[in-house]
Amino acid sequence: MPETGDDTVTGRITVPAYTADQVRAAEQPLLEAGEPLMRRAAAALAHVVQGLVDEELDEHPEEDVRVLVLAGSGDNGGDALFAAAALQRAEVHVLSTGKRVHEKALATALAEGAELVQLTDVRDAEPVYDLVLDGILGIGAASDPALRGLAREVVETLLPAVRAADSRVVAVDLPSGLQPDDGTTADDAVLPASVTVTFGAAKAGLALGRGPEFVGEIVLVDLGLGDGLADDPAVAEASVARVIEG
Repeated sequence: MPETGDDTVTGRITVPAYTADQVRAAEQPLLEAGEPLMRRAAAALAHVVQGLVDEELDEHPEEDVRVLVLAGSGDNGGDALFAAAALQRAEVHVLSTGKRVHEKALATALAEGAELVQLTDVRDAEPVYDLVLDGILGIGAASDPALRGLAREVVETLLPAVRAADSRVVAVDLPSGLQPDDGTTADDAVLPASVTVTFGAAKAGLALGRGPEFVGEIVLVDLGLGDGLADDPAVAEASVARVIEG
């Protein structure tokens, strides 16, 4: 079996896509058995992001690679923070976008050199961030994906640089603001991703509705949910660029 983060399948492949409820139900037995799904997902995410950091360093070896982590209140924020803690040769800033944050993940990132920043720091950032990890919302946003408050402000702040291709976005599980089941959005306050690293199974919203506008290249992290999803009918199909072991 490949080690965590190693590629298991490369090249364009079509995979079944499921609703948020189906994925949660498939995860539950593993969580009850004590499987560290967040740590496994974060390790795979870090593997993908480190590859992008290395690409930036190859192009601009004389400059630091600046990474901004947008950490929401849920598990996606924790995934992003644990992944950020593992990055090498990167200057990592963290902006907490929710009312709370995954405390252990944040402490781990800060212990490895990440720095907490505020919205004003992001607005004044010069140069702009090379990479942005979008961990604001996840599949918990199934009922209403709209971004509000600080999360919305920071997305609106970053959108010009992202649309100009000055900053690349890595979406954690799915782009925040995208409904995970049908790919709808409340508005255009969504960061278009260069890469979406989705965990366990592809979410239907990545392939339906406006999903293809925002997801970029999809990397699927296999967390062993196959047995839990075996009897569930897929609601869509998604085209992924890689499947990696998580």
